[in-house]
Order: sequence, then structure tokens, then C-alpha cells
Amino acid sequence: MDLEASETPVLARVEPATVAIVGRPNVGKSALFNRLVGARLAIVEDTPGVTRDRLYALAEWQGHTFNLVDTAGIDPEAAVAHGDAFAETTRRQAEAAAAAADAILFVVDAREGANPLDEEVATILRRIRRKIILVANKAESPNAADSATAEFSRLGFGVPIVVSAIHGEGTGDLLDRIVEALPENTPNAVRSDEISLAIVGRPNVGKSSLLNALVGQERAIVSDVAGTTRDAIDTELIWRGGKYRLVDTAGMRKRPEAIGDIEYYATLRSLNALARCDIALVVFDSMHGITAQDRRLVGLAIEERKGVILVGNKWDIVREQGEYQQGDLTNAIYDMLPFARFAPITFLSAMTHRKLGGLMPLVAHVCENLDRRAPTGQLNALIRDAVMAHPAPISGGKALRIFYAAQVAAHPPLFIMHCNDPDLVQPSYRRFLEHTIREAYDFEGVPLTIEFRPRRGEEREEPAWPTPS
Repeated sequence: MDLEASETPVLARVEPATVAIVGRPNVGKSALFNRLVGARLAIVEDTPGVTRDRLYALAEWQGHTFNLVDTAGIDPEAAVAHGDAFAETTRRQAEAAAAAADAILFVVDAREGANPLDEEVATILRRIRRKIILVANKAESPNAADSATAEFSRLGFGVPIVVSAIHGEGTGDLLDRIVEALPENTPNAVRSDEISLAIVGRPNVGKSSLLNALVGQERAIVSDVAGTTRDAIDTELIWRGGKYRLVDTAGMRKRPEAIGDIEYYATLRSLNALARCDIALVVFDSMHGITAQDRRLVGLAIEERKGVILVGNKWDIVREQGEYQQGDLTNAIYDMLPFARFAPITFLSAMTHRKLGGLMPLVAHVCENLDRRAPTGQLNALIRDAVMAHPAPISGGKALRIFYAAQVAAHPPLFIMHCNDPDLVQPSYRRFLEHTIREAYDFEGVPLTIEFRPRRGEEREEPAWPTPS
């Protein structure tokens, strides 16, 4: 391969800060998580202990991006008094998340009032020594909001921010406080002429081996033990005159003997990398195929509107055993990832370098597609013909009318379609229009965003092209 990495520096990088939501069980942590990230990602249930594993998501407020972590309720009483091993595990996981965070949202129940377990949680948090924001949730009634300040200020974390996660009240003020508590990060130092490639995937699928193979030297520690990579590494790579920044995100552990949770840190590092990369190289084990965690990583990359390339590592082992043909495995992967059929798949061996030479040309191709633009005149003619041939389904006795289409941004592509009523656009028709655009233009590896917007006075105007009867 035409790689020039012998003199490439290891680069420092700025990562999004991490904010952990902690508290005793059933104070509304998951509801607050869902409200802050703007989606129902966590299960909300009135039964204590529903959240067993941590959930992670990228949140954004006023131009600041941070990782938000939802944790299981800390219940020292159940863990110690009853010898509940499961409660002990969840307590340790919540403590681990808090210890790794830059700021902590300590959530209490304003409706129920002070609880002895709140003081137990406060004692744990005082030992962690992080920036702590006290949040009094469930303050729907004026009485609960008024009493929260007096009841919870004695915990020693200042005046609580009163919110209602269910109704969204007070969450704007909370987000303002979160941004104030985040570390003073400088803007990411990626130069405009660089393309950032995030190497993400489950632990022990060969991410570090792939990075080493690309740069041609031992930039990262390679081991068969899951979770070997502990340090954040950015490596600059020059390939055919282009500048690329490789971000290794292999599973990281802190105090593994005490926490024993590799996936948590691996996920956070994947989120960090996805937040600032241009293209995600999602590495999976060709022997095991796509797992639920792989699906989630691909979904996160698409949600972040990043270019996506699926990299099946350890292809040499598959070939030796002769159990699968490449075409059959490709079809099986797309069946597991129907939402990512636009993403190209390449199989290689990072250890033997078999088929490694095809990866960087594919990366360069996806880079070109990120910046591709569809001329407005051609795009409108394309959408007009598609609508004429396949009209949108009638909804509530009203027909969708599209007046005008334009690509307003690239890297990644964003399309705006002005119509009479965005609520008439059904998911299946949105997919049809996306497929139409992809058939006409090469957007392989690139997620497309199509926004439907109403046009002022459109109910009094005729569409830009006739609607078939």
C-alpha cells in the first residue's frame, strides 16, 4: 500500500465530556436521560431497579456536545443488608460511571421528599470528588418544588435544580448548568484538509491490529486479551497525498480488578470517536458475524450522520475453514443491518494483511461521496418523475404535495423538500425518496438526511409539478 506513516506523529485529541446520572432507585433517572437526549432510549418504569445496565448517548446543548450516561440506582441498603449480589453489581457499575464522569447529575425525588438512601448516595459521591449538580426531579406540583430547596440543600451540593423530566419543565436550566460544569475544552484540532477515521467495534475484534496494519508500525499495543488498549491514540496517516487521522477506540479498562466492566469504557470511547469523526470504520469479527452491539454501533454512527464502512476482520480464518462464501456473508450482514444497506462491506485480515489494500481506496471513495452534491435542477426533475410514477399514499383524505427539492449541505448531505404538510410523509415514502436519490447519485457509505418543511401559503398554491389523479 502507498502508505507513508514512518514519521507520522501521535496526536492529542479533544473528546466530549461525560456526564453521569446517578441516584437511588426510582427517582426518575431514566426519564431525565430520555428528556435530555431527546429520545426514549431508556426504559421508564415505576418499578425500582428496571435500569440494570448503563445506557449511553450523545447530547448537545448550545453548541456543546457531551456523553450522557444513565445508570442503575445506587442502593447500598439492598447491597449490604440483604447481601443482594445483583444490587451490589449495579451499585459498583453506577460508582464506576460516576468515577469516570466529568460531571454528575445527582437526582432526588422532590415529590417524595428526602430519603435516608439519598444521604447514602451523597456519601458515595463525596468520595468521588467530581462536579456534582443536584437535581430535584418529579417537581410537577408547586408544593414539591417549593419544599425541594429546603429539604435537599442539606445534602451539601448546593441548591437543587428543580425539574420535571416527564413534562420537560426546568430541563433548559439544567442543561445550562451542565454546560457550565463541563471542562474547558478547546475546539477539536482536526485541520480542514484532514479526514478523521474512527475505528470502532466490540473489544477484541482486531481494531488495534487494523490500525497497526494501516500505519505499518506498532502504534498501538496488540493483544488477544480483550480490553488491552488503555490510552487514547490519534495517528496521522498520509495516503496518496491525502491526510487522514486514525482514531483507535479499542476497549479500555480502569481498575479492571475492581470494576471488571470493559464494555462501558469501550462504548464511551466509541461515542467520543463518533462525535468528531468523518467516517466510522465499524470492525466486526467475520467468524461471528454481526452482533447486537455491532448493530448499535452502526446505528449510532448513522444517527451522528457519519460515513460508514463495515470491516469484516479475520477473513483469513473464514477462508481456511471454508464455511462461508463472501457473497453469502455479505447478504447475511445486510439482513442484520437493513438500515445500513448503503454502507459498503469489505473483508480483510489485519494480521496477514490479506485484502488490506482495498480499504483505503474505499475510504477515499466514501470521502468523495460525503462532499457530493446533486444539482438542483436535476434533483427536482428526479423527484418530480418519482412522484409522478409513485404518488404518496393518501393520509386522512389529504395528498402529499412536494413543491421543491434542494440539497442544502454536504459532508454529510442534507436535502430539504418543501411540501404542503410534513405530517403526511410516511416512513415508507421517505425511504422511497431516499432510494430514488441513491439510485441517481453515488452516495455509497453516506447517510442521507431528508427534511420535509412546509412552505408559506402552500395551501393556496399549486405544486411545482402536477400531482397525478
